[in-house]
Amino acid sequence: MIGGNSPSEDTMTVLLLAGMPGAGKEELLKIASNEGYEILRMGDVVRETAEQREISAEDIGDFADKERKRHHEGIWADRTLARVKEDRTIIDGIRSQVEVSIFKSGLDRKARIIAIHASPKTRFQRLKDRGREDAPDDRAEFRERDNRELDWGLGRVIARADHMIVNEGDLSEFHDKCKEAISSKDIAVKHR
Repeated sequence: MIGGNSPSEDTMTVLLLAGMPGAGKEELLKIASNEGYEILRMGDVVRETAEQREISAEDIGDFADKERKRHHEGIWADRTLARVKEDRTIIDGIRSQVEVSIFKSGLDRKARIIAIHASPKTRFQRLKDRGREDAPDDRAEFRERDNRELDWGLGRVIARADHMIVNEGDLSEFHDKCKEAISSKDIAVKHR
């Protein structure tokens, strides 16, 4: 069982973070880290496992998919769940209901989904503006990436979120919404 740093003895907060690319997940993670949350990224678990097996960075996506086929669809959730040590934890990278089920089962149903939503127009511009090498070159590539995420089941996870943050305003407004969401009593889960 998870121990420790919960706000009180009868509540805990493990949040499963979901959102389409460019919605604002990294900004929420910064706020949560500053508020004392442990951050676990499923993508980091994939990258670390790939490095241990000497898989090149270019082949990580194929490796992750092969592991899902070799083991089961929720293998990365299983491997991330084993790293949850703190009550105040946010797990980033949730993409399917299978993953949600693994976390809720492994945490004795003491996890909540928090989702961030922004329109495709807003997200496309953010991805272009941040200038990372994985930014889409054009709207067709952006739609293809969105479709891949939705094919994995991300839309269903977002639709079933316990808390939704709409991120269409300025950064300061969004930061305020993030602080409010992660400190909300509605987000904490009562021990049974």
